[in-house]
Amino acid sequence: MASLPLLLLPGLLCDERLWRDPAAELADVATVHHADLTRDDSMAGMAARVLAAAPPVFALAALSMGGYVAFEILRQAPQRVAKLALLDTSARLDPPKRRLVRQAGLAMAEAGRFAGVTRKLLPQLVHQSRVESIVGEDVMAMAQRVGRDAFLRQQRAIIDRPDSEPLLPAIAVPTLLGVGEDDRMTLPEETRLMHDRIPGARLHVFARCGHLPPMEVPQETAAVLRDWLTAA
Repeated sequence: MASLPLLLLPGLLCDERLWRDPAAELADVATVHHADLTRDDSMAGMAARVLAAAPPVFALAALSMGGYVAFEILRQAPQRVAKLALLDTSARLDPPKRRLVRQAGLAMAEAGRFAGVTRKLLPQLVHQSRVESIVGEDVMAMAQRVGRDAFLRQQRAIIDRPDSEPLLPAIAVPTLLGVGEDDRMTLPEETRLMHDRIPGARLHVFARCGHLPPMEVPQETAAVLRDWLTAA
């Protein structure tokens, strides 16, 4: 039987490097497609562009901002999603304090003060044991590749995104939920809330991991996704 295509959605300031290592390990069980989320300034626009380029039916795996796009894909074309994996993301809107932080970052970038991911910010994104590592260097380089203009579009889309919590009880495909045990950007409680509300969802917690399991613990990420992809 032909393998199910696997569509991978990246997070804010992320490119194909985010999923590179797990994608390589999964090549024997899925045809992998990497989505580009840098060109639109709304979740609706991102989802429409992804769907226009995607196979007719696919397994969908998403991290962080990619999860917000995944929810929009479920609004626009639920019949095309055969399986769903959501890592380190949230269905709820940002609390007021987080929204203010996003708006401040947007204003700074609009004023020409775009710093990407700085070394000071890394502890918010990766486990402390990986801040001074090749993973930390790759995260910073990835953000610079994505760049200021894409960051502006992505951050506007995130700030204006709809509340996806009402969608959760209606998700009827096999769903994997994953989160880094030490994620400081999207707290594990957000994933547990989704686990409580998506029927039959499976939960996996990545130990000693921050916000970016596909880069921090790629072999574990690949193993969990393999189980999800190959399960009947």
